[in-house]
Amino acid sequence: MSAVEFFLWCAIAFLFWKKQLFRRFPAMGAYLALHVVSTPFLLSLLYAQNRPWGHSLFGGYFFGYFGVYIASVILLLFVCVEIFRSALASFPGLMRIGIVIFRWAILVSIIVTLSSVSFVHRGVMIVPDIAYALMRSVSILELCLLAFLCLSMNALRLTVRDLSFGIALGFGIMVSNEFVLASLFPAHSSSLTTPLEFAYEAFILVSLAIWVVYCMLPQRSVKPVVMPASSAIYRWNEIASALGHTGTHIAVQQPANGFFLTDVEKVVEKVITRNLKGRESEL
Repeated sequence: MSAVEFFLWCAIAFLFWKKQLFRRFPAMGAYLALHVVSTPFLLSLLYAQNRPWGHSLFGGYFFGYFGVYIASVILLLFVCVEIFRSALASFPGLMRIGIVIFRWAILVSIIVTLSSVSFVHRGVMIVPDIAYALMRSVSILELCLLAFLCLSMNALRLTVRDLSFGIALGFGIMVSNEFVLASLFPAHSSSLTTPLEFAYEAFILVSLAIWVVYCMLPQRSVKPVVMPASSAIYRWNEIASALGHTGTHIAVQQPANGFFLTDVEKVVEKVITRNLKGRESEL
């Protein structure tokens, strides 16, 4: 199953490179490259250290494993931002405000996570505690992001075939798998041949297979979103755009005569015209 997992990582990375998907999701491309390079290296160290002559390699496997683990956490944070930005690409005003809020949520989550680490272990053994705590924090963010996409797909005009949803779905399955395993798997057991370990690896393979399917699907071209001017999300996007973001790619089906921003613009134009007339009369 580990060999099949490595093959799927390579297949996803190849499809990402072939279809130039890393231009849209660069952090996801880096995440895939990290796993393609690190998986055979870590599996080789794991196999070697279990040999009678390989006990001295435990340190190399320990630091290699948790180094890749922490690097994956960092890349996953950027992947979450990429998915969020891609889902709101048709709403530049909301995307700008949402990215700021999302980054603050990530920062607060990391601070709370680091402050909640028990620091029971000392020395290098504190590394696993910090790594697992950070991964739990990022995993909760991934589940929240998937829930947000599922609840707002209709409003955002996001289809199930979109790659951003597919990436979020794969991570959601992985994260749920991690949480279930952590709650059911005995903490003192380290065997890799228990039924739960096989079930865990099976869900990992399912997640990777979902990514392969989504990478093979034809990618949609970015087109303007058409929606009525009375749509609530259109109004929110206009409000967010008025707060500092210029331009929008949304096509409106009917004039937004009833929208309050139009009235505000008329009032501003009247004030400017009155001031100009006043200055001309003074001259």
